[in-house]
Amino acid sequence: MLSAAERSKLDTGDDARFYDSPRFVHHVDERFRERLTELYRDELTADSVALDLMSSWVSHLPDDVDYERVVGHGLNRAELAENPRLDEFFVGNLNETPSLPMETAVVDAVLVAVSVQYLQRPGAVFAEIRRVLRPGGVCVVSFSNRMFAQKAIRAWRATSMDGRAALVRRYFEGVGGFEDVRVVSDVDSQSDPFYAVVARRTSE
Repeated sequence: MLSAAERSKLDTGDDARFYDSPRFVHHVDERFRERLTELYRDELTADSVALDLMSSWVSHLPDDVDYERVVGHGLNRAELAENPRLDEFFVGNLNETPSLPMETAVVDAVLVAVSVQYLQRPGAVFAEIRRVLRPGGVCVVSFSNRMFAQKAIRAWRATSMDGRAALVRRYFEGVGGFEDVRVVSDVDSQSDPFYAVVARRTSE
């Protein structure tokens, strides 16, 4: 799906070490966060089981909706432990081990907020997203122009925001099993650009 050059990072050091210290900060501005919460409200039902992949101390889910269960994943245990929306979580480095320790077809939604740019093996990870989603389940991949540039892959750094949306579409289409793939964008010069690629697991 990506060449070795496209997967390369400026900082080739251990990802776990880079994320070892918790960062209790917001990586996108308030308007972006509000827009993402609105999108989650639209795409997830209250009885959903959600996987918040590559998460942190916030999940951006609507405060007034109690989902059936929210499972978190990330690289920093302290951040995940502080996330009030998570019912459970696990720690793992998807660039080393892209497989997820979950049964097949057990979640209704997979959420990937402002972190897809760090995946060096997106094909393997998106195949796992497809595997754990129930038929008809949704995946929402959101991003802006902010990033830890030293840890973002070259394919991401070298293209525009629209190019990044096309790249995420390519991830979904490359593994197959997704339909209704669409890009949601909200660009305002006064705030961080909002982009999300939304896709549904096929019912087959």
